[in-house]
Amino acid sequence: MRYRDENKVLAIREAAIDMVASDGLENFGINRLAKAAGVSPATIYIYYKDKEDLLTSISIEEGVKMTRATLKGFDPNMSFKEGLWVQWQNRAAFSLDNHKSAEFFEQLRNSTYKDKMLETINDEFRKNMGNFVENAIERGEIERMPLEVYWSVAFAPLYSLIRFHNEGKSLGGRKFKFSEKIMKETFDCVLKGLTK
Repeated sequence: MRYRDENKVLAIREAAIDMVASDGLENFGINRLAKAAGVSPATIYIYYKDKEDLLTSISIEEGVKMTRATLKGFDPNMSFKEGLWVQWQNRAAFSLDNHKSAEFFEQLRNSTYKDKMLETINDEFRKNMGNFVENAIERGEIERMPLEVYWSVAFAPLYSLIRFHNEGKSLGGRKFKFSEKIMKETFDCVLKGLTK
């Protein structure tokens, strides 16, 4: 019986995340992954049944990691302003500290792996976020609206700032660097747009 070598598993995971983030799913292959991770292709098959198993496992693990980071210090009973700010801080910290994971998720957005990841993490996340929004509606802090409208107003501006930061420039090619100050200014605009 072969023992699980956590260093090899970690090398495989990190190389897979990096490859998918940089080159996309269409350019991802086990032989390239093995070379990047410094292992043989046979080693990968010790830990994962096939390419789909590997990507599904990694997407679920990364999804759980993102969910835990996003919910850190968050309580669905917080006021809307306080809870949304905690969400912004957590999401920004995760995205900026885990740039490759964020890019990995972006690549999965239009794939079957996204659905498998969401099946695993959705219950905890949906429960907390759903309760938070329902509590804010009941307290009269925000209006009821379609989920897509809420998400687009509540979080899309944050992810735009993060994307500008990662690219090093914003609209028109102007240099851009993410800061707490610019995040807070953007958050204040979002809050005005969502609250009564």
